[in-house]
Amino acid sequence: MAVKRAVYRAADAAVTLVAVAQTHHLSQAAFDRLKAEYDDLTTRGRIEIARKIETARELGDLSENGDYHAAKEEQGQMEGRIAHLAAMIENAEIVEAPEGSEVVGPGSIVAIVYEDDETPERYLVGSIEERHDDLEVVSLTSPLGEALLGRSVGDEVSYETPTGMKLTVTIVEIER
Repeated sequence: MAVKRAVYRAADAAVTLVAVAQTHHLSQAAFDRLKAEYDDLTTRGRIEIARKIETARELGDLSENGDYHAAKEEQGQMEGRIAHLAAMIENAEIVEAPEGSEVVGPGSIVAIVYEDDETPERYLVGSIEERHDDLEVVSLTSPLGEALLGRSVGDEVSYETPTGMKLTVTIVEIER
């Protein structure tokens, strides 16, 4: 795990901030998809943006050149996505939900029923980068995700939402 340190000085006092890289739990399929996107953006994407910027420069005065400013904005957004993907890939941990496991873990598909409700809701427990067509993703670090980890079918778990509301759910099914 990478640890990055930065020292800031303010009025004779030194403050050290330590940023610990967050591990991203990803399935192999999600990792491969993110790596392919990273490779595409760092090659084809950068070349395409450079061409757009060059074409816009040829139009003349940059101070009032909307095409130039739009291309530079697009470049900034793409570079932000590249940095985000690079950090995720560097700190990725490939996890596959073990077949037949009876507890919720990364990669589990969980059906839960909220207190005072009868309709089960299904979620994929994992990274927000895990895309699943018919399921919402619950992050491992979200209050619900943390409450579900390590739990089994029939368990009733409570968690506090970011707004301070306390909710209770019952796990009715775990799929892999």
